[in-house]
Amino acid sequence: MMMTRASMGAMDGAALDEVVRRLVEGGRGGRQVQLSEAEIRQLCVEAKRVLLSQPNLLRIPAPVKICGDIHGQFVDLLRLFDLGGYPPTSTYLFLGDYVDRGKQSLETICLLLAYKVKYPDKVFLLRGNHEDAKINRVYGFYDECKRRFNVRLWKIFCDCFNCLPMAALIDDKIFCMHGGLSPELNSLDQIKDIERPVEIPDYGLLCDLLWSDPSSDTQGWGESDRGVACTFGADKLVEFLEKNDLDLICRAHQVVEDGYEFFAERRLVTIFSAPNYCGEFDNAGALLSIDESLMCSFQILKPKETGAPHSRKPISNKVRQWTMLNLYSVT
Repeated sequence: MMMTRASMGAMDGAALDEVVRRLVEGGRGGRQVQLSEAEIRQLCVEAKRVLLSQPNLLRIPAPVKICGDIHGQFVDLLRLFDLGGYPPTSTYLFLGDYVDRGKQSLETICLLLAYKVKYPDKVFLLRGNHEDAKINRVYGFYDECKRRFNVRLWKIFCDCFNCLPMAALIDDKIFCMHGGLSPELNSLDQIKDIERPVEIPDYGLLCDLLWSDPSSDTQGWGESDRGVACTFGADKLVEFLEKNDLDLICRAHQVVEDGYEFFAERRLVTIFSAPNYCGEFDNAGALLSIDESLMCSFQILKPKETGAPHSRKPISNKVRQWTMLNLYSVT
């Protein structure tokens, strides 16, 4: 018998609102929030439908706020929303790596999926290398699902992850992904042609988009110390930007001390949004805000025990005109 959305118990607006309310209120109280297995299953079904209704290369108009890795740090995710405004007051693009390592991957991914379903044109979720069964089977998410629910639910999440888009383009000038460039990527149209649902292969374009890193040590393409994907030098970055008439690449994937870090004369920026990562790094988290004129500014989330969040002044009114002077105008 064919199952309709109604017969599968599709999540209505009131139920979705209740899920969001419980997650936010529980997280603010520092508590673990235990949704029911049925609620999570319904949420994943709805999220897959929404994700697959949108393109693999998202086109997002400014203004938008961009977040890097979250890694199950649910309290810090709420602090980011406190800083930038809760949906739908702001449009958000998340660059992936929602699960693993942190203690509350389930709350983190459930809230983000709930916001995606509730506000499909205000919240955008890209795929990170940890939204992959091969990776999150090892680095914490599988164990969290098994401990709090069961392995079946982990598999349902992994099916949902296979539907996440790979990249985004902001006002046709800022190219966003989780990892970086690929020697196989010549045109953005190649990303549009990747069919979903899809598992992450061990090599090739899709793997590189989620795994590659910029390298200041070498030019051209190089082997990655990660043992997967590649590195790319400033020359390959500039070549790609000029060929595709782009100003900036915005990516995540690497922990950086200040929450953000520039590369290649500010033609690429790495954003990392999990402060005090794994409880082992004294790093800040960052939220990149881009306004309608592509003026960019960073809001910094300090590790919770060391101070309150503060904002850095806007860097410039044009992406390609960031200067060292403005970069270090810090309040």
